[in-house]
Amino acid sequence: MRTLAWLIGLFAVAVGLVIAARYNAGYVLLVLPPYRIELSLNLSLFLLLAGFACAYLLVRAVSVALQVPVRVREYRIARRRRKAQATLVDALREFFSGRYSRAEKAGARSIELREHAGLGAIVAARAAHELRAYDRRDDYLGRAAALASGDDSVRIMTEAELLLDERRFQDALDILKSLPKKDVAALRLELRAEQQAKNWERVLVLIEQLAKSKVLDQEQAAQMRRVALSENLKSHELDASGLQQTWQKVPASDKGDHKIAAAAARCFMSIGDPAQACRIIENSVEEEWASDLLDLYSECAGAETVRQIERAEEWLKSHPTDAKLLMALGTLCAREGLWGKAQSYFEASISIEPTYTAHLALATLHERLGDTESAQGHYRKSLEFAVARLKRVDDERRRQPL
Repeated sequence: MRTLAWLIGLFAVAVGLVIAARYNAGYVLLVLPPYRIELSLNLSLFLLLAGFACAYLLVRAVSVALQVPVRVREYRIARRRRKAQATLVDALREFFSGRYSRAEKAGARSIELREHAGLGAIVAARAAHELRAYDRRDDYLGRAAALASGDDSVRIMTEAELLLDERRFQDALDILKSLPKKDVAALRLELRAEQQAKNWERVLVLIEQLAKSKVLDQEQAAQMRRVALSENLKSHELDASGLQQTWQKVPASDKGDHKIAAAAARCFMSIGDPAQACRIIENSVEEEWASDLLDLYSECAGAETVRQIERAEEWLKSHPTDAKLLMALGTLCAREGLWGKAQSYFEASISIEPTYTAHLALATLHERLGDTESAQGHYRKSLEFAVARLKRVDDERRRQPL
């Protein structure tokens, strides 16, 4: 419809010009002595328009001819850029599809095309890492570093992560130090590296930073802090002064945690300070009841056994059916030579929760008292429980997926 309107309009203009020219009797006189040229006005206008059109077309042709090299160069750049983007997308697709050999080749082609070459080198490095081709991986990372013109955070983070997978945690930490500013992802990566390097004091600092940033929830932070504090204590288990200083640095809110208390008690027992280990367990148990600590409490040989028995009997008033508490009391009484009380506590523990350790302890007690028949009976039951436990562990292991 629009084309038809244009055609009608052009015809109308043409008809108008023809009619106007027919009734136009004007002329143009050009005098250039000794020449004199006389032209009709209509022809003069036509020649003027035709000359303008020819000049315009000539200028346009020259302009287009001059722009041809520029346009050819822009076209080649655009084509190379499209090809490079397609190659990079192909490399990413192959990598995330698990076809690492193809991903490495596509990443190498992306480097050759010189568009997004840095990202292509990083994809190729990751693919080579998955193929365990560490020499090629390092070569790609070196090329990515050489291609980086500004922010090199992507290459640094990638290299640190790949080194961590290779368990070269110290090298990963050295790489992360080159970051101008560490964001959350960098802090999490550093946390992994510090955990592998067993730098537990630095781990505790990083946990607090990530917890404040809401990257770790309270439960995650508490679990990781518990492990870090326990491992930090274990790292000083052969250094008495260092262990004391480390234990003093543990926040009061964490000293009552039964896993941290257990780790600390074992460390103090290893340096020959069972009294301190005993106090740590007592404080933790009274803050929050934990039966798991009672086995360790009975192992604090060298502490004041009578005082331990009295303390444990106080706990028994509040926890009369705790089998582990009864077992610990039996062990403490046996150590002190209170055979009758020890036997009654062992038997009470077995009546609540029969275990191979309880039967073994009672068998040893009967053997010491000269009751060989009872001792053999409890030895058999202890062996039965031990075999049953081993079978359960073996069945659980077999049910686990490969």
